[in-house]
Amino acid sequence: MSLQGARERWVRTGGVELCVAELGDPAQPTVLLLHGYPDSKEVWSEVAARLADDFHVVLYDVRGHGRSTAPQPLRGGFTLEKLTDDFLAVVDAVSPDRPVHLVGHDWGSVQSWEFVTVQRTEGRIASFTSMSGPSLDHFGHWIQKRMKRPTPRRVGQLLGQGAKSWYVYLLHTPVLPELAWRGPLGRTWPRILRRLEKVPTGNYPTSSLPSDAAHGAWLYRDNVRPRLRRPRADAYAHVPVQLITPLEDAFLSEKLYDELELWAPRLTRRSLPAKHWVPRTRPDQLASWITEFARSVEGGRPETRATGRHADRFGGQLVLITGAGSGIGRATAYAFAEAGARVVAVDRDGDAAARTAEMSRLVGAPDAWAETVDVSDEQAMEKLAEKVATEYGVVDVLVNNAGIGLSGSFLDTTSEDWRKVLDVNLWGVIHGCRLFGKQMAERGQGGHIVNTASAAAFQPSRALPAYSTTKAAVLMLSECLRAELADVGIGVTAICPGFVNTNITATARFAGVDAEEESRRQKRSARLYGMRNYPPEKVAEAILRGVVTNSPLVAVTPEARGAHLLSRFAPGVLRRIARINPPV
Repeated sequence: MSLQGARERWVRTGGVELCVAELGDPAQPTVLLLHGYPDSKEVWSEVAARLADDFHVVLYDVRGHGRSTAPQPLRGGFTLEKLTDDFLAVVDAVSPDRPVHLVGHDWGSVQSWEFVTVQRTEGRIASFTSMSGPSLDHFGHWIQKRMKRPTPRRVGQLLGQGAKSWYVYLLHTPVLPELAWRGPLGRTWPRILRRLEKVPTGNYPTSSLPSDAAHGAWLYRDNVRPRLRRPRADAYAHVPVQLITPLEDAFLSEKLYDELELWAPRLTRRSLPAKHWVPRTRPDQLASWITEFARSVEGGRPETRATGRHADRFGGQLVLITGAGSGIGRATAYAFAEAGARVVAVDRDGDAAARTAEMSRLVGAPDAWAETVDVSDEQAMEKLAEKVATEYGVVDVLVNNAGIGLSGSFLDTTSEDWRKVLDVNLWGVIHGCRLFGKQMAERGQGGHIVNTASAAAFQPSRALPAYSTTKAAVLMLSECLRAELADVGIGVTAICPGFVNTNITATARFAGVDAEEESRRQKRSARLYGMRNYPPEKVAEAILRGVVTNSPLVAVTPEARGAHLLSRFAPGVLRRIARINPPV
């Protein structure tokens, strides 16, 4: 996507001409996207295209960047005061009667913090979404506070951010940055972004990059040292602020925003597992959050936010859970719903899936849908993947949870028994990973796959040969996928619960016995698991935690953690335990 269909106009202000692009219906609320360094407005093209159906989207090249002209002389031409003049001139031209929803990235966010904290812009801004660019005033106070009371923790924070800010020192040197950008750095920058930031190829960066970067060095020279030395004491945001923090940003520490509520009382926090250039690598998620935040402000109400432990990570994301009609799957759907995710509840029991979807909406999901599918049916799964992508979007988190239990000795387990347990426990996971994982990879914006294995994956048992085999295969599949999909930003986590109180015990099959004996064993197993009474909600919390931390394996319950430890350091002990014939 590009800005090719955008309407252009020129706005003259302070001796420069700014190139302004507009998309969407001017009658709709205006969202103004402001780029950073060393970018031009095209860094926002993917996000702008996604917002244009619902908003009047405005982008402009900052003075000296893209197709906007540069001030003469350059020194002193990029101060925050002059950038504020530019902003007000653009807003007066594109939205004279309504305040705009401001969104800034990198230096676009740095200067936007100036706009939302000075008196002369009051009434012209409706909301502000900030990413990867702090207020220089807030940063100055952050530094001063740590220098006045230099505890070991605070010194560590200063040194850490100091190391991340290495490029700022270089940009203050005379002439060298300009020579580098107009020479070898300008030529290699697109390859650097692709290699280190995983930025996809396309219409970005533009051919104006060398001059953009050379001119933009004055953003730092004109503003950084003066503001850090003498930060304003009145830099309070007069609009609602949404802070989006890329957790893998190489240039900014999360600790910079620890006390941001002091400066932005109406603050909403978001975070996502991404590097610095999120407008290019995560346009879907940014567009969703910007839309949600702007609509909440337009509606004259505080944004409806989830309050769960991981609410800042999963808001607006699309999560699909198989086996969501009961047990761990249902608890996982509720946990993601409480964190603000949109939920697709999949189960072969359509009524159970519908109940999960309905409750998910009640506990916090912006939307939830139920789908009736047998995960062992490859064609049905293919139709599901196509429908979800068409009607709901590409899945951000996939939880392959559907499974069935089968107990009995190997010699009593028939080939038909094997087929049934393999079709659901292994092939169901394979179908989900193949179909939805491919969609995630082709989208190129990362994602996460969770596969529910079991402690039985690394704990042999004479009573569970078929079940344990399928779960061990799921664990190894997860390890292989994790290695393959890491290059496209997709994490894979295997969840290995122990004894959890779910209805899998009541529906598990027992090989080699008649119906009456099978019923007796099901009831006994359900009673034993009930006595253990480890709730599926704890497994659901472990799943969310595993996604947040991108853990390769999460063993849930003490017995699962113990078995995993023994499998690594004392596997012989597990082999001897496996010989014990369990009471049934």
